[in-house]
Amino acid sequence: MNAKVINLFNHFAQRSSQIMGSAPVFLASVFSVVLWAITGPYFHYSESWQLVVNTVTDIITFWMVFVIQNSQNRDTRIIHLKLDEIILSLERANNHMINIDELTDEQLARLEKKFKQLTPAADPKAEIPATKIEPEDTGNTGE
Repeated sequence: MNAKVINLFNHFAQRSSQIMGSAPVFLASVFSVVLWAITGPYFHYSESWQLVVNTVTDIITFWMVFVIQNSQNRDTRIIHLKLDEIILSLERANNHMINIDELTDEQLARLEKKFKQLTPAADPKAEIPATKIEPEDTGNTGE
C-alpha cells in the first residue's frame, strides 16, 4: 500500500481518537440520544425513527473499531520501544528480553514461570535478583 495513504490514515486515526475521546464529543452524543428519545412520540416510535439511530450508531461503531485498533497498535509499539531502550540501558538487564513479543504463547508461559520463580514470595519489597534467563528461554538463540 502507498506510504502516503498509510500516513494519511495514521494521521486521521490519531486525530479521530483524540477528538472522539474528548468530553465535548461525549456530551454531544448524550445530547443526541436524549434528542432522539424526545422525538420518539412525535414520530410515533416508528421503525424509521429506530432505524435512524441504529444506522448511525452502527456506522460510527464500525469506523471506531479501526481507529481504536490503530491507536492501540501504535501505543503498544511505542511502549515496546521505550521498554527496549530501558532494557538496553541497564547493565543488569537481560538483552534477550528485547524481542519477546515475537515468542509463542508456550514460550511466554515458560518465561513467566521462570520469572515467578525469581520473584521473592515472602517479602514483596525485597530486591529481585538479576535475571538468569537464558537465550533459549526467550527463543532468542542469537542465530
